[in-house]
Amino acid sequence: MTITTDQIKKLRMETKAGVMDVRKALEESKGDMAKAKQWLAKKGLDKAAKKADRETGDGRIATYVHAGARIGAMVKLACETDFVSATDEFEVLGKEIAMQVASMDPKDVKELLAQTYIRDSKKTIDDLVKEAIAKLGENIQIIEFVRMAI
Repeated sequence: MTITTDQIKKLRMETKAGVMDVRKALEESKGDMAKAKQWLAKKGLDKAAKKADRETGDGRIATYVHAGARIGAMVKLACETDFVSATDEFEVLGKEIAMQVASMDPKDVKELLAQTYIRDSKKTIDDLVKEAIAKLGENIQIIEFVRMAI
């Protein structure tokens, strides 16, 4: 089957995966977009597993304050380099995790990682972090968090 540039563009826009990975996924799935997304997700999880032991010496503090300013959260999110910590993707990940903490009040990082992501019930927070690892190419860890409420 011939893979078109339109198929590649569409899957790339939806997944933000690299062009060669998108092409390979479409070839492996014979042009089936759903199967190609699954292939890319599996590849991303494989990449994340390979990076899990790498040291995270950089990162940033992410915050979220809920409307009305009565609930807030701070998350210490670590990565390997200052280059990745300065990306928009890393910043968005931190804010999403802080919002999850404010909304769901987990007791520790282990419980947080196991929680269903509030924006997508098909994912856990662990899945969200692993997707970011695959996209950004570095190990990412939630080090600690705090939730405050009045």
